[in-house]
Amino acid sequence: MKTLVIGASTNPERYSFLAVNSLLKHNHEVVAIGSHQDKIENVDIITEKLPFEEVHTVSLYLNPLHQKEYYDYVIGLQPKRVIFNPGTENPDFFDLLSANNIPYEAACTLVLLATNQF
Repeated sequence: MKTLVIGASTNPERYSFLAVNSLLKHNHEVVAIGSHQDKIENVDIITEKLPFEEVHTVSLYLNPLHQKEYYDYVIGLQPKRVIFNPGTENPDFFDLLSANNIPYEAACTLVLLATNQF
């Protein structure tokens, strides 16, 4: 199951960094987009919106103001769900996803993984 983390960071104090590591620990395939090219473990953080195939879950770590440039991109990926981690909740994006039949949830990727609900 492929997960795209948007807002990935190599700062070990950021939740996106912890999420990438936890996804890997739980044997999930991870791709990541961030503001700077870098690497977390074996995952390249890229800055481009590449047309990844078969993305099951998009896990957002961007505040709503920075999400707008990703609306069409995420919808185009047709993921099975989008997770809005704490602080990323965005009613405008919720509406767009609903209109495109893409399920979403306001949840924490780290908690979902830790409680086997991912």
